[in-house]
Amino acid sequence: MYEDRRTDPGLGASAVSRPGRPCAPAEARRAVERAVTERCRATGTPCGANALGDALLVATELTTNAILHGGGITDFRVDIEGPAVRVSVCDRSDALPVSAPPVDGQGRQRVGGRGWPIVCLLARDIRVADLPSGGKCITAVVPLS
Repeated sequence: MYEDRRTDPGLGASAVSRPGRPCAPAEARRAVERAVTERCRATGTPCGANALGDALLVATELTTNAILHGGGITDFRVDIEGPAVRVSVCDRSDALPVSAPPVDGQGRQRVGGRGWPIVCLLARDIRVADLPSGGKCITAVVPLS
């Protein structure tokens, strides 16, 4: 996993793309599920429920974070790359994602703040790229096997 703040997000050809249109977390989950199911059916390879669940959770966390912290989703893409799914979510913010400690300065449990660590745990590769028009694109690759 690493951070790559490039001006070209390198998204490539996409199975699903929703540029300029809001994408809710539920839509992202359906797009990932559809792309993975089509890949498994076309190649005759099984996709474990845990692997699909990981990909769905990463898509949900990235889209939710873009809505809550990134000023909204500006683009969403999902691609199948061999035995992995690549989820890219672009938003309006230039701020890097951060992990918040589970407790605040007074020892109280925080609500939220766990999405980015979940993405980092489940993805084998994460890239954060600056967009030429402002904002950023976060791409996470999640293994399907």
